[in-house]
Amino acid sequence: MYKYLEILSHMESLIEDGEYKEGDKLPSIRDFTERYGCNKSTIIRALEELERQHRVYSIPKSGYYIVKRKNTVNSNKGLLLDFASSAADPQVFPYLDFQHCINQAIDIYKNELFIYGTSKGLTSLINIMQKHLANYQVFANKDNIFITSGVQQALAILTTLTFPNRKETILIEQPSYHLFIDYLETHNIPVLGIKRTSKGIDLNELERLFKTENIKFFYTMPRFHNPLGTSYSQREKMAIVKLAQKYDVFIVEDDYLADLEEDSKADPLYAYGDFSHVIYLKSYSKIIFPGLRIGVAVIPNAILENFGKYKRLIDVDSSMLSQAALEIYIKSGMFERHKQKIKASYSSRSKCLTSVLEKQYEVYSDVFKYEPIKNSCIHTYITFDEKINREKLIHRLKKKSIRVATEEGNYLSTFPSERILKLNATNVREDYIEKGILDIIQELKNMEI
Repeated sequence: MYKYLEILSHMESLIEDGEYKEGDKLPSIRDFTERYGCNKSTIIRALEELERQHRVYSIPKSGYYIVKRKNTVNSNKGLLLDFASSAADPQVFPYLDFQHCINQAIDIYKNELFIYGTSKGLTSLINIMQKHLANYQVFANKDNIFITSGVQQALAILTTLTFPNRKETILIEQPSYHLFIDYLETHNIPVLGIKRTSKGIDLNELERLFKTENIKFFYTMPRFHNPLGTSYSQREKMAIVKLAQKYDVFIVEDDYLADLEEDSKADPLYAYGDFSHVIYLKSYSKIIFPGLRIGVAVIPNAILENFGKYKRLIDVDSSMLSQAALEIYIKSGMFERHKQKIKASYSSRSKCLTSVLEKQYEVYSDVFKYEPIKNSCIHTYITFDEKINREKLIHRLKKKSIRVATEEGNYLSTFPSERILKLNATNVREDYIEKGILDIIQELKNMEI
C-alpha cells in the first residue's frame, strides 16, 4: 500500500475516534512529517484527500481544520435524518482509492476494453474472486463462478431458466427484497411466500411447502435479512439445506452483507451442503457503491451450462472496466482496508440504534413494539398500533426532516403483510440517532391521542 494511504487511513481513524474533534486545528505539516517519518508531499497528498472527502478544510497561512460535519441538508428544515435509505454512506466512500484502480485498469486492460469479453467474466477477476470467496467459507471451482451485472441480473436468469427438478414456483420469504418481488409479479412468475419474523422461519411449514408445492427454488437472505435485519441460526441453516436436498429444491442464497459479519463462526448456507442445491450470490453495492454493478454467482454443475447460455443472451459481458477496477481494488489490499473502515463505522451506528431502541422500549412499550436482534447490522424495525395512519406519520416526520420507510413493496401482493417501520443506520450519524428515534416515538405518541 502507498505510504500516503497508510497515513490517510490513520488520520481517518483519529477523526472517527474523536482524537481530532470538529473545529480542531490539525498539527502542522512539519509535525506530521516527523510523526510519520515521511516527506511533506506525502502528508500534503493525504491532507488533500481528506479535504476532498470534506473531512478537513484549509485556511491559507493558518493550517488544516476538522470540518463541522452535518448530515444531508433538507432545503426546508436543515438537518435531514435519513433512516429510510440503505445506500452506502458517501462519507466512507473510497473515492481516491477507486479512482486509482480505475485509472490503473485502463492502463493495464486498455486492449480488452475495446473488445467484448466473456459472459463468465474477466478471467483474472474470477481467479481473485475464488480466493476472495473462500474468506466467506464459499469454496468454489473457478468454472462455477460467474461475474454478473449485480445480483438482480443473476436473479433474473435463475428465474427464467429451466431447472433439473422441472419445477416452476419460486418460494420467497415474507417480507423480502422489494425489487425481486417486483420482478416476479411483473413477469407473472408462479410464486409463494413463507413468513419470516424476528424469531426466524417455521421449518415445518417450509418442509410442507417443499413437499407439496412445485418449488423450483427458495430465495432467502440468511444473513442480515432485508428489511428485518435478522439472521438464521446455525441449526436453521443446516435444517434448510437438508430439506432442500431431501425434496430436490434449490436454494438461492443472497449474501449481500457478508462483508459486515462480525461473527467468525457465522457461515453461509453454501457451507452446509454438498454444493449441489445451493446457489450463492454476493453483491458489492452495500460495501462499495451501487453504481459498480458487479455481483458474483456461484452456480452448481447441474445448471452451469444453461446459466452461461442465458447470460450470453442477456448481455455479452458485464462492464469490463468495473471488473478490472474491482480486481485491482481487491488484489491491492484496498478493499480489505475499506471493508474494515466501513464495517467499524456501520457497526458503531448499528449498536447505537439497537441500544437506543432497547432503552426507549422499556419506557414506551405501549407506543411501539421492538424485539432486540442478536448481532444486528445496519437495519432493524419496529411495529406500532394499526390505527395509526402511516402516510400521515411519514408526512409528519418528513416535516421534522426525518425520513422513514414502511414495509410497502417488501411483501407479495397476495401475502398478508405486517405493519412495520424500517430503520436503517447507514446514513444517520451516530450522534444524531437518539434524537431521531425520540422524535419518531414522540410522533407515534401524538398520533395515538
